[in-house]
Parts: sequence; C-alpha cells; structure tokens
Amino acid sequence: MKIGIIGSGEIGGSLARRLSKLGHQVSIANSRGPDSLADLAAETGAKAVTVHEAARSGEVVFVAIPAFRIAELPKGLFDGVDADVAVVETGNYYPQERDGRIEPIEQGMAESRWVANQLGRPVLKAINNLHWRSLLNGGKPAGTPGRIALPVAGDDTAHKARVIRLFDELGYDGVDAGPLDESWRQQPGTPVYAANLDAEGVRRGLAEAKPERRPEFRGTPGSTIGKP
Repeated sequence: MKIGIIGSGEIGGSLARRLSKLGHQVSIANSRGPDSLADLAAETGAKAVTVHEAARSGEVVFVAIPAFRIAELPKGLFDGVDADVAVVETGNYYPQERDGRIEPIEQGMAESRWVANQLGRPVLKAINNLHWRSLLNGGKPAGTPGRIALPVAGDDTAHKARVIRLFDELGYDGVDAGPLDESWRQQPGTPVYAANLDAEGVRRGLAEAKPERRPEFRGTPGSTIGKP
C-alpha cells in the first residue's frame, strides 16, 4: 500500500519504521523539509518528501503533528486529493502542556472535528490513545490474548475498514469507535487513553467515557503554545 505521513516525530517516525518494514511504500514529510529526513529515509527506506507530496502519496495519509501545528499547515493542503484517500489524524490536544487554548475545542467541539475543519477534509481519529513505544514494539499476531486494540472514529466506513486492516498488519485489533463527533470518547483522560486495552476493553471504555474534560486537559487563561 502507498502511505503518506505528515510529521516525523515519535508517532510519525514509528509509523514510518513499522510500515516500511512491512513492505509498504511510505512517503514522509515534516515542516523542515526533505533534507532534514535524510537519516530517517536511509534507516527505513521511506521516501522523504514535502508536505504537499505526502498529502498526495498514498491510499492512507497519517497526520501526526501537534494540535497547534495543524493550523500552520499550508492552506488547501488536501485540495485535489482523491476522496478515496483516507486521512488519519493521530494527535491529541494538550492545552496546558503544549498547544495553548483552542477555543472551539474548549467549547465542546471534538478535537478531530476541529482538525477536519482546519484541513478542509474528512479525517479519521486513531492511534492517539497509543504511546509511541507501544506503536513501535507492542504489535502482536492476531488472536494473541491481550492484543492491544485501537479505536478508529470517523464518518466513512470504507476508510475505517481500510485503516483497521492496516492496523491488523501492524499487530493491533481495530475497533470501530463510531462517527467523528464521538471521537471525544478516546481523547486524553478517557478510559481508553494510554491504557493498552484489548478489543473488549476498548469497547467497554468507549461506552463508559464521559464528555467532560478532566481539569488537566482543559485550557486555562494562561495556556499558551509551547508552555512547559
């Protein structure tokens, strides 16, 4: 499969390593340009490209950058990209630690709905509940007891099915987590967040999730981008 990745940090880099090793054709980009990815490309065999090229490089495109960076992506980045391409948003909103206050999210909009609005493109929400080390090393064969499950929220059932098949290759069970506006059920502070649950545990955790954000995951008047 041809796969694009926008973001070369812990999640993006782990995806490039795992997917390339499985034989997929991976193109990866970051904000610093292809030259900055020479070492990662040499290590993995992934192709270093621009963000415009990454958005047009695959049947699945992962956007794996911090929330505050989403608004910095080029406007119209996905203009002209075929509607059959599944775009997967892997991030989380951390207003106090990193992202500053994003008002629509604070007012109740699901994080990934805000991302979709910024990109002007439907997205899926996935991988956001998984630590990068678990992404790099936690995959197990299908049927293994305790196999980690990844919720996948979004409005396109065909896109979800494609991504769930890809996760199976990576060693994870995929769980349909409902429409994108229900993706708050897998946001930080919910039962499935960073819990490495199996499929049944994920389904139970999604059902038990509450929409109210815990105080540590809410923006404050002092929340600013890059605040430690």
